[in-house]
Amino acid sequence: MSASPDDAEDVQGLDPDAYRAALRRHPAGVAIVTLTSPGGPVGFTATSFASLSLLPPLVSFNITETSSSIGALRDAASIIIHLLGEHQLPLAQRFSRSADLRFADSSLWRTLDTGEPVLHDTPTWLRVELRQLLAAGDSTLVIGLVTHAHCAQETDGTPPAPLIYHHGAYLRTAPFPA
Repeated sequence: MSASPDDAEDVQGLDPDAYRAALRRHPAGVAIVTLTSPGGPVGFTATSFASLSLLPPLVSFNITETSSSIGALRDAASIIIHLLGEHQLPLAQRFSRSADLRFADSSLWRTLDTGEPVLHDTPTWLRVELRQLLAAGDSTLVIGLVTHAHCAQETDGTPPAPLIYHHGAYLRTAPFPA
C-alpha cells in the first residue's frame, strides 16, 4: 500500500518538513542525468545516485513525479549519469534551474555515437541502459545497467575532487590532516 504525500503524517507519524530537514543533513555527491528525446536533449540534477550492485553493474537514483524530465525519462532506453567534480559548480547550478536553459550553451556538451548528450570536462560519467522504473511514493526509483564507465585522472594520477551537496549548499571535500 502506498501513501499520498497528504497522508504522510497520518501513516508515518512524521511531518514532511521534519523529514526534509533531517535528509538535508546527509551529504550527497552531485550527479547530472542526461538523455535524448524527440524534442532534443534532456537533463536534470540528482543527488540520490547510488551504486546498487557490482554483478551485474547496477545503479539507481530517484526523480520526482512532478519533474519536467519524467516523461522523457520514461521513454528513454539509455542515459548518461555524470558524477560532477568540484570545478563543475556552474554546471550543477545550470541543470537545477529552468529546463530550457540546460542545453542552451552548445559548447558545454556533445552527442555520443549512441545518441546521448555528454557534458564536457566531467571527471566520471556512466552510460546506463534503463532496466526498471518503480513507483515509490511521490517519486520514481530508476534502476539501470552500466554499460560504459569513463574515469578521468588528474595529472598526478589521483581522481578529481567531487562536488558535494549538503544542507542546501554545494561544498568541496577536504582531506583530514595526516
